[in-house]
Amino acid sequence: MAAATARLPALQTVFGNFQRWNESGVTDRIHDALRAKFRDRSGRDPMASAGMVDVQAVNGADTVGTYTRGWDGGKRVNGRKRHVVTDALACWWSCW
Repeated sequence: MAAATARLPALQTVFGNFQRWNESGVTDRIHDALRAKFRDRSGRDPMASAGMVDVQAVNGADTVGTYTRGWDGGKRVNGRKRHVVTDALACWWSCW
C-alpha cells in the first residue's frame, strides 16, 4: 500500500506568509501567548522576574562573508555568536 502524500503549498507561498506574519508581529504574539500559557500551567507568573543569558559561538560557513564573522579565541571558533535569554523553565525570551 502506498503512503499518502501530503499536498503542501509552494515553499515561496509558505515563506511569503511567514515573512508577512513576522513583519507584522504575529509570530511574536503567538510566541508570547504560548509562553505565558506554558508558564501559567507550570504554576509560574506569566511574566518572568529573572532570566539567564547564555552565549553560543557558531562556526561560520564558507559562504558567510568574513566581514560578518569574528574569532572567539576561548572556543577557537571563527564565526558568529548567538545570545539567548531564558527563564527558570528554559522558556526563550530574547535572542540577538
